Parts: sequence; structure tokens; C-alpha cells
Amino acid sequence: MSKYRNLSPDELNLLNQQGCSVLNLETFWITDKTDLSRIKNTDFSGNIKLNEISGNNTAYGNITRPNGIYNAFIHNCEIGNNPFIKNTANYIANYKIGNNVVIDNVGHIAVNGISTFGNGIEVEAINEGGGREIPIYDNLSAQVAYILALYRHRNDLISNLKKMISAYTESIKSDIGTIGNNVRILNCRSIKNVNIGDNAKLEGVVKLKNGSLNSHQDAPIYIGSEVMAENFIVNSDTTIDNATILSNCFVGQGCTLDKHYSAEHSVFFANSQGFNGEACSIFAGPYTVTHHKSTLLIAGMFSFMNAGSGSNQSNHMYKLGPIHQGIMERGAKTTSNSYLLWPSKIGAFTLVSGRHYKNVDSSNLPFSYLIESKDESMLFPGINLKSVGTVRDAQKWVKRDKRHPDYKTDIINFNLLSPFTIHKVASGLNTLKNLQTLSGKKVAEYSYSDMKIKSSSLVKGIELYDIIINKFLGNSIISRIHKQEINTIDDLRTLLKPSSKIGTGKWLDVGGLICPVESLNDFLCKVEKNKIHTLEEVQSELNTIHENYYEYEWNWAVSLLEKFYKISIDTITSEQYISIVKKWKKSVVSLDKMLYTDAQKEFSLSTQVGFGVDGDENERHLDFASVRGEFDSNPTVMEILNHIKRKSKLGDEVIKRIKKL
Repeated sequence: MSKYRNLSPDELNLLNQQGCSVLNLETFWITDKTDLSRIKNTDFSGNIKLNEISGNNTAYGNITRPNGIYNAFIHNCEIGNNPFIKNTANYIANYKIGNNVVIDNVGHIAVNGISTFGNGIEVEAINEGGGREIPIYDNLSAQVAYILALYRHRNDLISNLKKMISAYTESIKSDIGTIGNNVRILNCRSIKNVNIGDNAKLEGVVKLKNGSLNSHQDAPIYIGSEVMAENFIVNSDTTIDNATILSNCFVGQGCTLDKHYSAEHSVFFANSQGFNGEACSIFAGPYTVTHHKSTLLIAGMFSFMNAGSGSNQSNHMYKLGPIHQGIMERGAKTTSNSYLLWPSKIGAFTLVSGRHYKNVDSSNLPFSYLIESKDESMLFPGINLKSVGTVRDAQKWVKRDKRHPDYKTDIINFNLLSPFTIHKVASGLNTLKNLQTLSGKKVAEYSYSDMKIKSSSLVKGIELYDIIINKFLGNSIISRIHKQEINTIDDLRTLLKPSSKIGTGKWLDVGGLICPVESLNDFLCKVEKNKIHTLEEVQSELNTIHENYYEYEWNWAVSLLEKFYKISIDTITSEQYISIVKKWKKSVVSLDKMLYTDAQKEFSLSTQVGFGVDGDENERHLDFASVRGEFDSNPTVMEILNHIKRKSKLGDEVIKRIKKL
């Protein structure tokens, strides 16, 4: 027997006395725990199911109010246990509402006809002229979005992925929306065709239309005052507040969009932040951050990126329509008032300063500075490896992951040094040496891809790239034998032997997933040949690639190690291994000393201008120290010094161990 039943005559009379009306008694259902005395001045129509109504809820200011339904119009809704619904200026229609929900002072919340709640909406990311549309869905990851946007030339791949997305979209179609458990909707005006997950809080929203708020009990979503959004999906642990406006957007997990931010046809992935500025047709990969009112990010792909105030990108190729797209690889950042002419491609962990009026490509020269000088784009290869800020950025990203561990859709490899970056470093090293060979060592500057490189910068770039390759290879070869038993040189060779050929070629950064091109292509071929049938299988395959990262990384490291040191792993000797460790130790210490020197600049007298404003030089230093701390006790500085000690000790221990073989 169903727990639901119709009203008795006495119960109907009670509701009428309390200012309520029921349009159709046959489709109005209650339970024995529905306290009708808590329903006042409310009109019901359509199919209605009411569950237990009891207890109280606590509002802001620690005010306790009895649960119930007051001053409302409810149409075609199922309402869970212990609701507090009050003051609907218009109505709530066509919703299944969870337990312990608070809906107070709203205009209308309704579903009109069949809706997919934002699923299937095509977002014109990366190129504002279209052609790279991403059909969004609830569990879209940065990796799937990357493939959909950038592999358009593989027709069967895109077609099959879109079929999976269409199948999912079809499966969640409904004319009934959902409002999950423990949701709070306060002082909101208009919510149309929106699914709302558990524990979400909506407060002061102006308009939400055709979207999903995929909130979870342990990973809630907050949508705040004056927010307007249409055709959207927002995922867990995300905050959108203070008059932010979204149109045709996907917002991933742990993101924050705030302070009048405006975005259209854009996708934002894990832990991205947008404040004050604008976005148009961007792919904001993990940790894309823009905080400034005058900053416009347009028609580009970014990740682990920090945009300075006044940053802008544009192009002037409009004779046959806009060619408006660019790529800033992971870790690239812009200074204030920087400008890039699209299409351009900026290398990983490159700092862009000034205005650049040519279509530059620095992708094979990572860790650089790209600086405007007399209307020329000057490149300083590898110089960002000396910046303590680069190291600090890499350390902070892991700590600033706001996603709940049970709800992580985007795959993120946080490694600063990986086959993706070191492959480009090795390629860049060859490029710089070739430039030097072809043009000679006595020229003042070299030309490369519409950029200029000073002779001294080229020499420094070669030095820095050599150091970082030694560091990476040393890290790899030491990690390979860590905690492994080695008694003979054959034991060593066996441990160092690569597990397969996968990973020995080119590596990619697929929206945060660092992987070999072979493993990605194997996956893409499976999709093309219909060996993968669902979006869950797609994500599982991508996760498997990520889980094999360190094996693939070692395969690649061996191939570079053999070329770089001109040795064979199969016949490596103790002396050769020790030589690599010594080069690693020298590189680590050398690079850390550069970082230490760079950190000292932050504490120089020139940076203390403006401190101790009414005192002498001593007071200036004391005031600076009270705000920034002392150099020697700075956590980053202390970590650099400790790193030198730890790695020096490790190197000595490894050398001692190998000498015994």
C-alpha cells in the first residue's frame, strides 16, 4: 500500500480555513505525517505530493522558524520531508523537491515543457567565429572538451563523442526539474528549467535559465546576488556571485566567478577564477585566473595562467572573417597591459610583457620571457627557470585545489618538469644551438618566429636548458631506484630497463592531462572504431592513461637520457650512473642558488620604498620586515635552502650506494 493518501473532508476543511485551495482533490496526496496546520495561504494545482512536515529551520541571524508552506502557489510538485516554503510571488511549478529545503521570497521557479537543463548546449570556445563548438554536459572534463574542440579534423571521433553526449542528454530530458536535499533558495527572482543539486545555496539571484547546478552534499555550489546565467552547467564546489553574467558557459569544479565577471561561450575548468573582467570564447583550462576589471580574455586556450590587469588579445584578419584564436600553454602569464595578436602560440611557463603585434610562436622555447622592446618582440629563452615565482606557482597549485576528493572530474598532472615541458626544452636547446651555428656567435641578435633573441640571451638560454634537462633526468634516474634493492650492476640495469616503447615520442598537455601522443591516439582510435560506447568509459580510459604516467615518463626519460648522455641503459656502468647523479646534483644546487638570488630581490632596498614612510632607513627596514617578514625566515627562502641540503645529501647517498656495486 502506498504511503500517500487523499485528504479527508475534515483535512480539506482545515486547509480552507487556513486560506488554502486545492484545485483537484484526486491528484493531491499527503501522508499521515503531513502536518496540515503548517500549510497556510497556499494554492495547489496539478499533481501534488506532500511528505512529512515537522520541525524547524534556522535562518541567518540564528532565527528559528517552523517548517511549513506559507503564502505560496505550488503546481505539479512532489515535496520532500520538512520543507520551509514561503512567499512565492508567482509560483513553483513542475519540480521534485528534496528534504529539508528552504525556499523563501522567490519570484518563480518553474520548468516549462521538456528540458535538458543546459546539457547539449554548444559552446563556441577558442574560436569566436565558431568551428570548435563543445557540446557541454554534466560531467564534461577538461580532457573531453579539449578533444572536442581541437580534434575537429577527425570526423569519426567527433561524431562518436557527440553521439554519446546526445545519448546522455536524451537520457536526462524531463518536464520535471529537481531541487535536491538541503537546498536553500532565498530572495531569488526567476529560475526557469534549472536542476539544482544537494546542498546548493542560491541567494539574491536575478535570473537562471536552462541550466544545471551539480551540487553535492560535501561539495556544495553557491550562486549569489544579482547573478544572471542562461544555457549553463555549473559543477561542485563552485561559487558564482556579485552580478556575474554567464551565457552559454560551462563552469567546472572548484571555480570562482565573482565581482561583475562576464563570460559568454566559454568553458572554465578546475579551480579557475574570474573576477571583474570579461571572457569571450575561451577555453579556461585548470587554474586559469583573471582578477582585473580591465582584462579581456578572448578566443584563446589557457591553463595554469594568471592574467595581469589590462591583458588583451585580438586580431585584424577580418577580410574573410575573423581568425581569432590563440594558445597560451600551461603556466604562461601576462603582465599589466600586455597585448597579443592572435593567432599566436606562447610556450609553457612563459611571462608575456608589453604589446606584441606579430603572430609569434614560442611554444618550443618554454620557461621564457616575451618582452616588447621598441615595437619588437624580444624573447629571453629559459630565463623564467631562474624565477622563484615559477617554483612558488607550481607549489601553490596543489595546495589550492578546492575540489572535494570524491568529485574530481578533470585530470590534472601538477608536475612542473615533465616530458611535455622537457621535450620542448630539449627541442628548444637544439633550436638555440642551430641558430648559433647558422648565424654565428658574433651577431648581436637572432631572429626566430617573428621574435628577436639577443646573443647573450641565447647563450644563457642554452645554459639554463642544459641545467634543467640534467635536473629532470637526474630526478628520473634516482627515483627509479628509490627503495629498490640493488646488489649488482645487472640489478641496476634491470631496474632501469623501460617497460615499453609507449612514451618515447612526443608528449601532450591535454587540458591538464600530460600524456604520450601514442596513448592518446590509441584512446582516440578506440572511440573512432566504436570500441568505447559511453561517456563513463571515455573518462575511465583517460584516467587509465593518467595512472600510467610515471611508467610512460620513465620510458621517455630513458630515450632522452641515452641521446643526451650518449649511453645505453642496457650497458650502463656504475661510473656513468654516478656521472649523471653528479650532474644532477650540480644542476639542482646551481638552479636553487639562482632562485635564492632571485628571492633576494624581493627584499632589496629598492623594494622597500614606501615603507617606514615617516622614519629613517632603519625604520623603513623594520616596517618592511613587519609586513613581509625577514628574508632568512621567509618560508620559500627556507625551503630553497633546505632543498639544497636535502638534494645534496640524497645525491651523496645515491653515489655511495652505486659505488658499492
